[in-house]
Amino acid sequence: MIQLGNGIVIEERWLSFAFSRSSGPGGQNVNKVNTRVTVLLDLEACPVFTNSQKSRIRRRLSTRIDGRDQLMVSSQKFRTQRANRNAALDRLTELLNEALKKRAPRKKTRPSRSAIERRLQDKKHRGQIKQSRSYPGKE
Repeated sequence: MIQLGNGIVIEERWLSFAFSRSSGPGGQNVNKVNTRVTVLLDLEACPVFTNSQKSRIRRRLSTRIDGRDQLMVSSQKFRTQRANRNAALDRLTELLNEALKKRAPRKKTRPSRSAIERRLQDKKHRGQIKQSRSYPGKE
């Protein structure tokens, strides 16, 4: 069971797990044991998200969603399947919380009057420096 920050609870029945051989640490253990864990969340079938939340997840996590509308998160950091499973679930929780966060709209800003005047003064000063480098008899 995954609990997201805004009161959403995803039950284990909406998740599926795939196990494969890892390329992480472990020596000969890597060649024998399926320790890599991939967690799959079927967005279309999962009823805990509203349509707007699903579209936000699809937009923000598009690189992790396959053609069957499944969100994939993998972990192969650890030597044991259980530790990798917990790490993948933690990462899935973190990604979903980040994707569901509403971002504040950007406020348009303008430079202050004094900043504009300062910029123009600097430009005039720079021009005067360059003008003073010219030869006095040359026009």
